[in-house]
Amino acid sequence: MSITVDPIPTSHLRFGLARIDVTPPVGIYHPMWGAARHHRATGIHRPLTAEAMIFAPLDDSRQPLVHLQIDHVGMTAEHQATLIEMISQAVGVPADHVVTTFSHSHSSGNFAPDRVHLPGGEMIEAFVKELNAKLVSVATQAMTTIQEAVITYGVGRCSMATNRDYWDDESGFYACGYNPGVPADDTLLVARINDSQGTVLATVVNYACHPTTLAWENTLISPDYIGALREVVEEVTGAPCVFALGVCGELGPRQSHHGNIAIADSNGRNVGYAALATLATLDPPAADFVYQGPVISGATLGTWAHRPQTAERVRQTEFFTGGAYVVELPQKPLPDPVDLEAEMEEWGTKQQEADQRGETVAARDYGARLERARRWIMRVRHLIDQPTCPYHFTVHRLGDAFWITLGGEPYSVIQTELRQRFPQHPIIVSPLAGDFQIAYLLPADRYGKGLYQEEPSILAPGCLEILIEAVAERIQALL
Repeated sequence: MSITVDPIPTSHLRFGLARIDVTPPVGIYHPMWGAARHHRATGIHRPLTAEAMIFAPLDDSRQPLVHLQIDHVGMTAEHQATLIEMISQAVGVPADHVVTTFSHSHSSGNFAPDRVHLPGGEMIEAFVKELNAKLVSVATQAMTTIQEAVITYGVGRCSMATNRDYWDDESGFYACGYNPGVPADDTLLVARINDSQGTVLATVVNYACHPTTLAWENTLISPDYIGALREVVEEVTGAPCVFALGVCGELGPRQSHHGNIAIADSNGRNVGYAALATLATLDPPAADFVYQGPVISGATLGTWAHRPQTAERVRQTEFFTGGAYVVELPQKPLPDPVDLEAEMEEWGTKQQEADQRGETVAARDYGARLERARRWIMRVRHLIDQPTCPYHFTVHRLGDAFWITLGGEPYSVIQTELRQRFPQHPIIVSPLAGDFQIAYLLPADRYGKGLYQEEPSILAPGCLEILIEAVAERIQALL
């Protein structure tokens, strides 16, 4: 039987958007890298932004969904909970209708409370207070811009992201860096949002790659590759470009771990041009591609044309449903805080001694070990040693598409698997939407190999496979 209609993936809803600058002040505590020897940010490469997106049904059948995308590496669980409650009260929606995700730039600054005693840390408390106020403000502003809109989706490719689980033969262990021997998920999704007159309101770019172009040698506040990506897209579209990081537990740039901001901009242009190429293939809003019949020419030609979506088709694109969910995942035994304190003291002493001897590399390595122990201590204080851990995620169906947020940092197989199972539906997946303390979710067959991602993870083998089934079950239920 011939297919005569090619339905274009669409969401028909109400949408609001606002943006605000959230760049920290120069001099604030900065490094996210154990190998870094600086403490304070010395300047600004590009500004950091936060965007508040409001998604609401055409009628008042459900509360709006408030999605904040923030140009920072992440938040502590306490900071996120406080922020979500503040936004919930300010805009008048339930807390479980507010989600926060992050660009995850490792050069955006580090504002964890365990940094306040370090140089630059004295600026953290005031900045976090200012950041919360700005995020409440931008969410409130976005609510005032809500209007009818149509989202059209497209799928492209970009080769900037690569696998970063690299086996070092000479050293006999895995390093976290470019691995040319394993393919990476190169999927890039774009969502073009038009108003009822066809004007572009915004573009969302969903791409999975750690923003780790810049590393320990960089002392500038930076959105990493995301700043240039946004600039490239916005120059052409004339509308805000919102970056939604994809699931990238094992993915990073081929050119990574540099101090050169020009490389970060080059990586960003790579993704930006790929997004523009994908946007160029998108169909008109609220239209499907329909077979028009044969035309006798030198050959008998089959002709197709865009036609406004039928009333029945429009009703399909107006679905607005979903919510927040919890699944129990297996947890590893937690390290003893007393042992971690002893580790910190040991590595700190060794670092000081190496510095006194002028052994720069050794001091850097000891400092990295100190940093790992410090991060564990902060996380363990907020965890319970138990067999399973409650893990939070959201699944929302907006017309033909699914917008999903996940906690922590899963490996990319979850997004590739979901897209394979539901190929007719665009699936935008964003990690780091809470549960930061759990760190990474690895496939079961990647445990026990000495990978970096296993060391900070609190979850046991099987966690990612359970999560994949839990999310797929929710998608299926919403179909």
